[in-house]
Formats: sequence, C-alpha cells, structure tokens
Amino acid sequence: MKPGFTLPQPLIDDAVSMALREDLGRAGDITTLSTIPEGATARAVIASRQDGCLAGLDFVTAAFRQIGGDVTVEFEKSDGDRVGPGDVVAHLSGSARELLSAERVGLNYLGHLSGIATATARFADRIAHTKAKVCCTRKTTPGLRAFEKYAVRCGGGMNHRFGLDDAVLIKDNHIAVAGGVAEAVRSARAFVGHLVKVEIEVDTLDQLKDAMTASPDAVLLDNMGPDLLKEAVAIIDGRAVAEASGGVTLETVQAIAESGVDMISTGWITHSAPVLDLGLDISIQS
Repeated sequence: MKPGFTLPQPLIDDAVSMALREDLGRAGDITTLSTIPEGATARAVIASRQDGCLAGLDFVTAAFRQIGGDVTVEFEKSDGDRVGPGDVVAHLSGSARELLSAERVGLNYLGHLSGIATATARFADRIAHTKAKVCCTRKTTPGLRAFEKYAVRCGGGMNHRFGLDDAVLIKDNHIAVAGGVAEAVRSARAFVGHLVKVEIEVDTLDQLKDAMTASPDAVLLDNMGPDLLKEAVAIIDGRAVAEASGGVTLETVQAIAESGVDMISTGWITHSAPVLDLGLDISIQS
C-alpha cells in the first residue's frame, strides 16, 4: 500500500552518497573502468525474482543521479506495490559505466527496504480482518531507522516512536527504579509537554489496573497470551491504546489480533526481515 508520506530527499541523498563513497573507494570502479569503453551505452531492467512488496525506489534514482546523471530511470511500479517473480520494476538506459557502478548501491537499498515492506505486508495480511495494526519498534539498523520505518509503512504497517525523544515508553526497568507503575506514569506526565504521549509496559493484570489509575495514553501488554490479552482489553475498555508485544510471529499474530488489541509491535519486521531478491539485468549494449 502507499505509505502516505515521503522521505525527505536530503536524507536519501546523504545515505546514497555515503554508500557510493564506500563502494567506489579511492580509485573508483576499476572493473568497469578497465572493461567498458568510455561512451558505451546500455539498457537494463530491474525485476523482482520473488513475491514481495516494494519500498525504496527513490534510492535507485538517487544512486544513478549521483554517480553521474547520465542514466534515465523509468519506473513501472511504485513503493507499496506488490510484485511477483519476473515483474519489471524499472527500465534504465544511458551510460554503461554509470549503470554498472551504481547498480549495487541502488539494489542494496531497494532489496533491504523491500524486504522489510514484504515482511510487514505478510503480518498485515494475516490480521486484515481485525482492527489491529502491526507496528515496528526501535530495533532497527543504526543509521537506517527512518528508511526502515518508511518501509514498514509501505508494507501496510504503522510506526512506533522514531527515537527516545518523541514519546515516552516506560518499560520494566524504568518501573523498577521509579518505584511503581502508576508513579512512573504520573512522573512522566508531569515532565513532558501536553503533546507528548505516555505509554507504560505491563506484564500482569494487576500492573495494568494500577497503571490505568494514572490514565496513560497507551499500554504495552508484554508477553501476554490471547486469553490474557482479552482480559486486558476489557480492563482498558477504550481508555488507552492497547498494544501487544512479545512472542509475535506469523503463526501467532492472528490470535493476538483477534484478542481486540489496537496495535501489535514486533522488532522482527525490521531486524530480521530477509532481503527481497531484485536484480538488474542489461538487455542491450552498444
């Protein structure tokens, strides 16, 4: 599905520039420079080799633009589109040297982000008949968080907080030091501004009842089975967002969603999603 927002172009450009510098090193692509004549042109396609969901097409454009700008990229697909084996994602034409030298950087970002979108889509498909949404966590690759969270949106998921500064999530270790569930919520509420949401993690119904006396905006129900989650949802009774986390797999997510929770968070979709296999194949060279 369409993510509903776009990544800031400077973020994409900075990431692609870093990756190109890493790949080209000090002497450039010596394989291509030594085997491909200057001025040679080529045409190519990027195609999917398996079923999946796309994310990261703007990184492909940025890679070929930054390598020299003599490659034209025309997309047949958009971020959020589903693809199958053999589906053409893009047509490319122009400098053969630039095509070969920027290929890997563009495909690395596209395959990684599409893998996350694909993993998210599989979870989202399993719970589409419920009101629950799958969401990501902060378990992301350092330096790639905004991109990976964007990919989650492309796959039909939602984003949790982007960092430690945009929302309060009080976890078990915070509670242990703060002196209690309700005390931690009240302390956080007194500290942050009125626009900042406060969420508290609980792993028992007694903790949940205590937390609800302090009116949190959201409650993270940690490692609760479907039956316990149903009880927790009844206690919350719409007064806060009910988020389930822990033990979430493709096999368990449907039962978790059917408990009535609003959100299901999982780190797997960002930290363990397999890369989507996409390839660039040159079709004509002159």
